[in-house]
Amino acid sequence: MTSILWLRRDLRRGDHPALAAAAADGPVLPLFVLDPEFFDDAGPVRQAWLARTLRALDESYEGRLCLRSGRPEQVLPEVAQEFGARSVHISAETEPAGAARDERVRAALAEHDIELVATGSPYAVTPGRILNKQGNPYRVFTPFSRAWREHGWRGPSGEPAGLRFRHGEADAAVWRTLDAAASADGLPELPPAGERAALDRWHAFVEDDLDDYDTDRDRPDLDTTSRLSPYLKFGVLHPRTLLAGLPGRRPRAADRFGTELAWREFYADVLHHNPDSLWHDLRPELKAMEYSDDAAGLRAWREGRTGYPLVDAGMRQLLATGWMHNRIRMVTASFLAKDLHVWWPAGARHFLAHLIDGDLASNNHNWQWVAGTGADAAPYFRVFNPVGQGQRFDPDGHYVRRWVPELRHLAGSAVHEPWDAPDGYAHGYPERIVDHAEQRAVALQRLEAARDR
Repeated sequence: MTSILWLRRDLRRGDHPALAAAAADGPVLPLFVLDPEFFDDAGPVRQAWLARTLRALDESYEGRLCLRSGRPEQVLPEVAQEFGARSVHISAETEPAGAARDERVRAALAEHDIELVATGSPYAVTPGRILNKQGNPYRVFTPFSRAWREHGWRGPSGEPAGLRFRHGEADAAVWRTLDAAASADGLPELPPAGERAALDRWHAFVEDDLDDYDTDRDRPDLDTTSRLSPYLKFGVLHPRTLLAGLPGRRPRAADRFGTELAWREFYADVLHHNPDSLWHDLRPELKAMEYSDDAAGLRAWREGRTGYPLVDAGMRQLLATGWMHNRIRMVTASFLAKDLHVWWPAGARHFLAHLIDGDLASNNHNWQWVAGTGADAAPYFRVFNPVGQGQRFDPDGHYVRRWVPELRHLAGSAVHEPWDAPDGYAHGYPERIVDHAEQRAVALQRLEAARDR
């Protein structure tokens, strides 16, 4: 009997437990449902990335990917009845909106005696499984990461034996929508899409850069990070695949890379247990904090015209490529939250609008880490100095000169302080919109006032 594999954040064929579970029931119909409500809110960059990923996915499923459009709770029962399926298989979803959607689908399918079966998830350890000795979720990363490693995960699985596919005609209108998104005007240059490209990227990183990851990962000028986050976003690769490739590499580097994966799983766990933390402060200590409504400053930040070279380089990299180096994400976030005093959701929304790897849990909780309101947050008095960060992590100025052409005439680290160069503003680079030292003092004053209140 035909079973349906409803694909969402698991857009791959390899190491796919839900595919194996579906194959055990009979021929598999791989299905993707384009929900216009969510697709329209994704923004052009992530729409294009999804569209290109689905084209590559269709190739990996031998042209048998069935595409439909509409609300999943309406589409899934219709497709199941069309193909005589008694089960719909999924990778479990734990993000608030996705989990709520799945419950609606489950109820709709149950009306027709069709089962929704969840196997696996987008994480090495499904959020909600790791609890402390008191049976409560972790709120601090280090003990979570220790328990996460102790819990462990199974290794990657092979393709199920005797796998057979059922062909379902794809809705041509959905492909037209996706193809238009994939080739829209004004898109940044995106990486190659699909599982094969993701594996190629992973293997290249392992051979060329992984063994230096612990020392080089904070250097945006070296560009030696894995660049795998866009593939993890849609489950083109599973984190198990990456974790399985770490043994045998230089231990400190492999451990550091594993820790970064643990952060992703930690934030997913935090969101699972605290769904309101998606757009509200997780910790209440700073609820009385005074924020500024600085429309001009926010616009300058978004456009990469703050007058602080490292901040502007990062914001321009985001607009040009749909991606930003992680160290620079922290610096740019700190500038918005601590120098411009803007509440973090404004920055989180901008990132999600432009990042091809815009993961809700990681993005929004990393913003809270910087803002001092989230799980395991940096103390509010930690304010990133954009000049000092540039001198430390882009010591020769290569990263800034790549993204800020107005400063390419400045050599070495002088690029981080154009105001000290006689010709620093010769090519139209904007002057600083705020004084960092002054605004750091303002941020700390607001912190004390919030504590007093």
